[in-house]
Amino acid sequence: MNQTTLSKTISVSGVGLHTGVDVDMTLKPAPENTGYIFVRTDLDNFEIPASVEYISHCSYATTLMRRGVVLSTCEHLLSALRGSGVDNCFIELDNIEIPIMDGSSEDFIELIANAGVVEQHSPKHILRILEKVEYEQGDRKMSIEPAANYEIDCVIDFPHPFIERQSLNFVFKNGSFGKEIASARTFGFTHEIEMLRKANLALGGSLDNAIVLTPDGMLNETPLRFDDEFVRHKILDIIGDFALLGMHIEGKITAEKSGHSVHASLMSKLLKAEHAWEIVESGK
Repeated sequence: MNQTTLSKTISVSGVGLHTGVDVDMTLKPAPENTGYIFVRTDLDNFEIPASVEYISHCSYATTLMRRGVVLSTCEHLLSALRGSGVDNCFIELDNIEIPIMDGSSEDFIELIANAGVVEQHSPKHILRILEKVEYEQGDRKMSIEPAANYEIDCVIDFPHPFIERQSLNFVFKNGSFGKEIASARTFGFTHEIEMLRKANLALGGSLDNAIVLTPDGMLNETPLRFDDEFVRHKILDIIGDFALLGMHIEGKITAEKSGHSVHASLMSKLLKAEHAWEIVESGK
């Protein structure tokens, strides 16, 4: 029931999905009550805490910015840290974007497992939801409400034969993230690629780190990891974005056709509704 951090330092290298830049990243143990802090080693160890207040924009990924310094595509790593039960971690990197790895959280989960997780002395902090808070943007809807566990009910709907309408209810409990969510990869559509490249996005994208969908199939030769891999990845994104609240959540998130910007808007609305939540220590 206490906070945790990594047992030892671990490093990995990769490429940024949107920037296409090479990046070296190191995860380090951190003292209790630190949370997750990104450290840009290429900029005199400038620190950007993983916090809602530093969200700058959320088009195709969640980007943080503090005093003009940017950190992009943080959601898959944060999802892995939260999914592994790690509370405190320094994340050092020498470029602007977290490496995309295979487009899921699986490589990060394995890295964390190899490092090991140790318990610290302070109790975990839990954001307990007391009242329902909702956000809508056209046909995109998202809410968070009281529940005994951390639970996510997600629906996606894309006019594509591999996706169409998919729904999944995920309950956060020991090991469930690694088994059910971590390996679900990000996905995109061939008709979006030219537009993304013109916007200087997806420059590091490939069939090794994303599912690429054609109008009636997919370019990848390897099969889907789950029949409903797409909705599972959306849940992965939700967990990663909501990790920016900085603590464990006791509540149920319901999402329909949501995306990074909707996640950010609901978190912002939730934090302003101070009557709708309380912070408690684990075991209370």
